[in-house]
Amino acid sequence: MKLKNKNIFIAGHRGMVGKAIYKNLKKKNNLNLITRTRTKLDLLNFNQVNSFLKKNKIDQIYIAAARAGGIIANSKFQSKFLYENSMIALNIIHAAFLNNIKKILYLGSSCIYPRNRTNLEEKDLLNGELEPTNEGYAIAKILGLKLCEKYSLENNCDFRAIMPCNLFGPNDKFDETNSHVIPALVKKFANAKNKNLKSVEVFGSGRPKREFLHVDDLAEAAIFVMKLNKKKYVNVTKNSNYFLNVGYGRDFSIKEISQIIKLAVKYKGKILYNKKYPDGNPKKLMNSKKIIKLGWRPKLEFKSTLTQYARQTARVLQDQKRL
Repeated sequence: MKLKNKNIFIAGHRGMVGKAIYKNLKKKNNLNLITRTRTKLDLLNFNQVNSFLKKNKIDQIYIAAARAGGIIANSKFQSKFLYENSMIALNIIHAAFLNNIKKILYLGSSCIYPRNRTNLEEKDLLNGELEPTNEGYAIAKILGLKLCEKYSLENNCDFRAIMPCNLFGPNDKFDETNSHVIPALVKKFANAKNKNLKSVEVFGSGRPKREFLHVDDLAEAAIFVMKLNKKKYVNVTKNSNYFLNVGYGRDFSIKEISQIIKLAVKYKGKILYNKKYPDGNPKKLMNSKKIIKLGWRPKLEFKSTLTQYARQTARVLQDQKRL
């Protein structure tokens, strides 16, 4: 499908992923990018979603809308994460089907995979127990990608999905309950430096390894997958749950990440690891060979990009404190 003069709805355009996709697509000419804030369109309300899609004659949808958070929020508010993320996905996907919208890209999460796997492949989905600390969020994401799959296989739809690894970059959250690991650590180290604290507490043992991708690389991957010839997409995904992993290709321990951020913000104190907090999955490394075979790979090197991000974010947090 050519993009010229198409109406493209970005659900979740104010979030980190949605903003990155919007920014990337905005560079392209002859696109009508359609967005709505939560006050204008309640994605938990099917009637509103259905009416909106019908009225605006949408051609494509990027589903980046989600209630997301770090390990504390995921563990503490599982019912909210399960309900809201399920309803967002099911409402948009089903309404798209009813309105004959042929093309969707659904953004999932690596938490859909069984715990204690060291190499996460698409075929591993539903082949083991989920990580208990984010089971609610994971089940909701599985519902969304499976509904995309079933509509595509049973009807003349082209509903695609990608499963990214952990993300970082502009527009992430920094509050203690909902932030992901990297922005949470940047805020801790920046505050510790500004207040001349002798130590920084990091939740968990520091041993778990995580794979991180810059959100701009993910946006590139999302648009790349949407533009793929349908036959190519089907051929590479038909025997692996009809979605594609998107990862950086290497993982780093929380200790390594903490040290990179510590150096980036020039903090001189000690790092204390609080083992009373859960570690979550010990290792999560995506196998992204399928999307790489199709022609995409990340462009931004992790350590240098994280260093730059940490420095910029620390300056922003300091400026906000002064206001």
